[in-house]
Amino acid sequence: MPVKQTFETDLLVPVKVWTNDIDEASISQLKNVARLPFVFHHVAAMPDVHAGMGATIGSVIATKGAVIPAAVGVDIGCGMLAARTNLTKSMFDERDLHRLMDEILSRVPVGFAQRKKEAIRWEACEPFEEPLKEILAQEPTMLDRMIKSEWHAQLGTLGGGNHFIELTADEEDRLWIMLHSGSRGTGNIMASFFITHAKTLAKENGEELPDIFLASLKEGTADFELYMKAAHWAQDYAMANRRVMLDDVLAALRTLRSDTEIVGEIVNCHHNYVARETHFGETIWVTRKGAIRAGLGEKGIIPGSMGSRSYIVEGLGSEESFCSSSHGAGRKMSRTQAKNHFTVRDLQEQTKGVVCRKDEGVLDEIPGAYKSIDQVMANQSDLTKTLHELKQVLCVKG
Repeated sequence: MPVKQTFETDLLVPVKVWTNDIDEASISQLKNVARLPFVFHHVAAMPDVHAGMGATIGSVIATKGAVIPAAVGVDIGCGMLAARTNLTKSMFDERDLHRLMDEILSRVPVGFAQRKKEAIRWEACEPFEEPLKEILAQEPTMLDRMIKSEWHAQLGTLGGGNHFIELTADEEDRLWIMLHSGSRGTGNIMASFFITHAKTLAKENGEELPDIFLASLKEGTADFELYMKAAHWAQDYAMANRRVMLDDVLAALRTLRSDTEIVGEIVNCHHNYVARETHFGETIWVTRKGAIRAGLGEKGIIPGSMGSRSYIVEGLGSEESFCSSSHGAGRKMSRTQAKNHFTVRDLQEQTKGVVCRKDEGVLDEIPGAYKSIDQVMANQSDLTKTLHELKQVLCVKG
């Protein structure tokens, strides 16, 4: 389906939205972005769009001469990894899956947990050492917080919230490993520093903004260059974080099936990031805040919720979306609303057939708090085509 709605009145560029299921707060945020002088061509909102910090989650913002740190977000490089295995769903009964969950949890720290010193993946950390020293040498005020963040111990950890590790079955009953995580506390420190710094600069320069969280860093300045170094460091760190966790999940699987192997390519894609790209004949900055790149032939991952389907997709290269698509189902309820609206019994009912936590601690992640992933996929049929449809059998939450 093509664009569902376009807003143009009193805006510097149009806003194009791939859904009719959008609330007024999200519309207001999209319009605020479209009034900024450095936004290029139009603003694209994916079908999973919902309100965020300054800019909506599920938006694609193309810019010339500036980037908005808060639009990139506080979890720089957050994204997904998926890998198809040689295993099938029929090889595992419920008892096996519970054992596998325990094995995964014994290897991958979740929530606020970090790796113990003896379990730190020093070889995976090595490529990040020198680039980080260069960043911190230019901005010493981040140094103390970075040291305390123990970034070495966070590489290969899941985190909490909507981050997860899943075992899912495709249309051929083949099992996939799928996981969702980002740049952890280190990326958050970097993002928070630059978001605050951009806001301070905007106030000092007397900029009139519709939302202070839309404060930007201007290209050509030392602040901009340093932010880009930090953002790309965090994006690379997030990629590595997901790969380390994949190794640990494979090790857990091999305690049950020693012949476990990866079959085919590993898909590892960001959905909170900034990149230099060419669109509509110009080289620009593209910020995807809760959106994946869906260039022609590029593979991506679009997860549902704990009890719904997920998709491996191939991009169709739509310029209208800046070669992007949704990053998931998208929330329709806040975490607080979900906890107030649903019960643990509801959670148990909505996650039938999935081995996962079914307690109050993950009630805010109940499938009913999310939009329909099937409707999201239908709304973006011009942006991606489905390669594999997956249904989880095991879900590990932080």
